[in-house]
Amino acid sequence: MTTTGPSRLTTPAPPAGIRRRLVLSGVVQGVGFRPYVHGLATGLGLAGTVRNDAGGLVCEVEGTPGAVAEFTARLVPGAPPLAVIDDVRTADLPPSGGHGFTIERSAAGSAAEPTLAAPDVATCADCLREVRDPRDRRYRHPFATCTNCGPRFTITTALPYDRATTTMAGFPMCPRCAREYADPADRRFHAQPIACRDCGPRLEFRPADGEPVPGNEPALAAARALLGGGGVLAVKGIGGYHLACRAGDAAAVGTLRRRKRRGAKPFAVMVADLPAARALAEVDDAAARLLTGPARPIVLLPRRATAAAAAAVAPGNPDLGLLLPYTPLHHLLLGPGPDGPGPGPLVMTSGNLGGEPIVADDGEALTRLAALADGWLRHDRPIHVPCDDSVVRIVDGEELPVRRSRGYAPLPVRLPVAVPPVLGAGAELKNTLCLAAGRRAWLSGHIGDMDDLATLDTATAAERHLEHLTAVRPRVVAADAHPGYRSRAWAQRRAGKQGVRSVQHHHAHVASLIAESGRPADRPIVGVAFDGTGYGTDGAVWGGEVLLADGAGFTRRAHLAYVPLPGGDATVDRPYRMALAHLAAAGVPWHPDLPPVAACPAPERRVLAHQLATGLGCVPTSSVGRLFDAVAALAGIRQVVDFEAQAAIELEAAARGTDPGERRYAFPVRPGPVRTADPGPVVRAVADDVRAGVPPAVVAARFHAALADLVRRLAGDVCRDTGCDVVGLTGGVFQNAVLLSAAGRGLREDGLTVLRHRVVPPNDGGLALGQVLVAGSAPRDGEE
Repeated sequence: MTTTGPSRLTTPAPPAGIRRRLVLSGVVQGVGFRPYVHGLATGLGLAGTVRNDAGGLVCEVEGTPGAVAEFTARLVPGAPPLAVIDDVRTADLPPSGGHGFTIERSAAGSAAEPTLAAPDVATCADCLREVRDPRDRRYRHPFATCTNCGPRFTITTALPYDRATTTMAGFPMCPRCAREYADPADRRFHAQPIACRDCGPRLEFRPADGEPVPGNEPALAAARALLGGGGVLAVKGIGGYHLACRAGDAAAVGTLRRRKRRGAKPFAVMVADLPAARALAEVDDAAARLLTGPARPIVLLPRRATAAAAAAVAPGNPDLGLLLPYTPLHHLLLGPGPDGPGPGPLVMTSGNLGGEPIVADDGEALTRLAALADGWLRHDRPIHVPCDDSVVRIVDGEELPVRRSRGYAPLPVRLPVAVPPVLGAGAELKNTLCLAAGRRAWLSGHIGDMDDLATLDTATAAERHLEHLTAVRPRVVAADAHPGYRSRAWAQRRAGKQGVRSVQHHHAHVASLIAESGRPADRPIVGVAFDGTGYGTDGAVWGGEVLLADGAGFTRRAHLAYVPLPGGDATVDRPYRMALAHLAAAGVPWHPDLPPVAACPAPERRVLAHQLATGLGCVPTSSVGRLFDAVAALAGIRQVVDFEAQAAIELEAAARGTDPGERRYAFPVRPGPVRTADPGPVVRAVADDVRAGVPPAVVAARFHAALADLVRRLAGDVCRDTGCDVVGLTGGVFQNAVLLSAAGRGLREDGLTVLRHRVVPPNDGGLALGQVLVAGSAPRDGEE
């Protein structure tokens, strides 16, 4: 073959390289994102860099258009499991002709969108396998961690998240850890809390009397021996100290309960694994997922009759609060060791006296827990942010938060509307704080009841830390409208001359549900807010409210009719007093065969009768929580409480699974612009049943059914009046699984959309979220 000229076939030029910057915001630090980006980029043959900065994570990649496009497409779907990505911003840049991909040092400084600190997460399966493998260099290391697990929030002192900005800064990496940290192929590549037995941290056991026992294995052996001998051990965890004893040792549990002044409030129990949990309680698939998930909360579960746990762990309660180990130290404490089998299930309760914040400082632990513990198992890694355990329960197969703290805090809630920088001071009980700016709201971990100087100090420290991490400087401070609340006084001190924005308690409850549901803040819902105590706009104690509310305002559309609340806290602590008040309001004589009448001493009964007749020392209340107290006392279930809502919890327990029979209780509803539901006929029916010998469980079941019907009727009436078709169930009463399930089912049968809490608790622990939404929204004319 011959040719007559040069060939027209040429080799195509390689495609020109492009460079792209991607900026990710959300929970993208401390979750293994930089190593993940490194592996993805190098696998696609891309050059570039990745780094943390104060606004999130910044990566630049350079290569062929196809590789860059594939990197962009795979970046979010394949992200590390602990990452939460709010936003990805991209920009194409001029190519620089660079080679290789590197992880750069983090960039400090301010950012318009602050990054998000990650919560503490449980030990992953890979680390746990190493802790249990005698051939591994981290065998029985109490602080094994990697990019997928371990402490985050509680050790973070500043952002960007790097070892130097955590409490691990004082532990230089040994050569082998340093090699792992620098190896892109290693699971611990840029894992900031990385450590081993050579570079710490380290354990120490401190007996109440005697010399300290240093060293991981000797300290563990001494601690396990103390537990085995019936002692109470103070254990330093991720977010603070726990007090532990063997759950099956009745004497030890009784000692701990007496020392802690716990009354009858249940203890949580830590078990070694899922089979051990199933030996103590009924664990369905939803519960198993929560127990074994990365957050590792305490899960409230039905107790088995054969459970090998002392009755004093949860006296009079059909549920047990169970949790699984979430640190290697916990696994080593509970599991088999060189000294023999583990101690079995352990009570694991907050290291504090009742009402005080959890102890996290080592020096404080030796003094504040001296009267409670027989020994201390501690380590030398400081806890920067105290963080108590989270608590959840399961209703209709779905998670219901009871306390949102370790494992969840400080993950933000995305608000349905942008707000200015605002601080919510939260509630008097179960306090949490909330900082918000734009469309993000950050809640602190559980702080506690604001009736103690140490708790107020903890609140101040928690707020400062949230400000430090988020760079939010609040211009508005919101607080509960109750003039006597310590949380309000704390907020006033924090606000200074700018003053506080008052938010009505039940409006805040409904607003918290609007905020977490993502509904538009300017579209009202019918909010059913049932709880124990909330300061009303008329000066009464509210607690049985149906509001038409959005983020900015509310109108009261229905409520439980007022009855006198005599004596304030004295009546809250003694349900028999509330029962007598309800009997008097319903016109029922105080028959001596009624349990609350018999429980009330005659002199107190005479004073109470005078108060109710004259109104002296009484305030009107619409509280459903107080109605629960009254019915529990009338049914003979509980006359005096050791802790908040004990009577209501036991009334729910009695109703669970009980057939109410054919007889029904009913609340008459008086029509009007603001409907009122009269509790009198229900109280009279309860009294008649009790005097007729109807079992308490049947009375409890009939009361729950009547209350669920009332919710359905009141909410349905207000929906018809207003054209709204969305009902929200909120307030501490809706922690009650029997009521929440029945009320929600009835409303859905009526064709209504039902909102319930899944992110923050329905109780006062979620109040601060509602406060920031209300305070950050423009008030409307006519707001009550």
